[in-house]
Amino acid sequence: MKAVLAGGGTAGHVEPALATADALRRAEPDAQITLLGTERGLETRLVPERGYELALIPPVPLPRRLTVELIRVPARVRGAVRETANVLRERQAEVVVGFGGYVALPAYLAARRLGIPIVVHEANARPGLANRIGARFTSHVAVATPGVQLGSAEHVGIPLRRSIAQLDRSARRAEGQELFGLSPQLPTLLVVGGSQGARRLNTAVDGALDTLLAAGAQVLHAVGAANIDTVEARPGYVPVAYIDQMDLAYAAADLVLCRAGAITCAELAAVGLPAVYVPLPHGNGEQRLNAEPTVAAGGGMLVPDAELTPDHLVATVVPLLESTDRLTTMGAAAAGFGRRDADDHLVRMMRQAVAADTPGTPSANGADTGGR
Repeated sequence: MKAVLAGGGTAGHVEPALATADALRRAEPDAQITLLGTERGLETRLVPERGYELALIPPVPLPRRLTVELIRVPARVRGAVRETANVLRERQAEVVVGFGGYVALPAYLAARRLGIPIVVHEANARPGLANRIGARFTSHVAVATPGVQLGSAEHVGIPLRRSIAQLDRSARRAEGQELFGLSPQLPTLLVVGGSQGARRLNTAVDGALDTLLAAGAQVLHAVGAANIDTVEARPGYVPVAYIDQMDLAYAAADLVLCRAGAITCAELAAVGLPAVYVPLPHGNGEQRLNAEPTVAAGGGMLVPDAELTPDHLVATVVPLLESTDRLTTMGAAAAGFGRRDADDHLVRMMRQAVAADTPGTPSANGADTGGR
């Protein structure tokens, strides 16, 4: 298969694209895989590190308000579509897979123009503009959250790194505890707020730390690179700038305090780890929507950002860490909702899209591409 994956911009777009690329490479070692991105995104570092070709196109950010920038958007889109079409021709692309974001819209429009089958993956509970447009061109639409209204959407979850999707937390718990210098005898709260940390989470943990430690808990805290010099390790408290081996952090943890980005929610559900979700209060409210299905299943709790004070954190977290049975029940509920095979599922959808586009070859699901 010759595939172009459009997943540039943020980690929320790049990581699922890379996980899908890995799955396709496992299924077809000789597959020709190109990832589409821009020079501004994380893909300029992440894609080459994983050994894939990266083709760059101009970014087309869409203004959130009516500004003079909106006037320039059509011209920018036309230019990006032109360059994307050149990439698709040069790679002889048989299928385009979009994950939303700046590069997905030009990819969908270029694929539509060239008659190349399209697969759409939406990670968030509230679809963005690019995927709403892309879903009009295809019947091959995958979503991470059930009930998302996006074309003929199928709930598959989010393609995850293999180290996460196949994680056996119990089997690797001791390894994780040793890596981070954690005690096997104490329950562990893992605090993660993204690669830069999260000020609200950091402030709440700082104010609650003495009480948490006195209650017999230990804390593994990803504070963010900009904040690491403002905190100091002590018995029971392990601050780090960033966690590279998140699989081992999950294995060592009993409970997580985190934001509610789509990938975070998908990973925690997949590995069966209970969490206290504190959705970012900005944007269109998508983080709260991302966490709600897991919470509704009993696999986590929601705390509004404004309510996360040190006292509230203690009152929420300490009773959970003191109850092994409750954590076990919550973990099982999260795992029941989680999906570990979204990457392989997306590869099957790619094959279905290509088969449907091949004359004389029936689609595996009887659907046409909608893009010819």
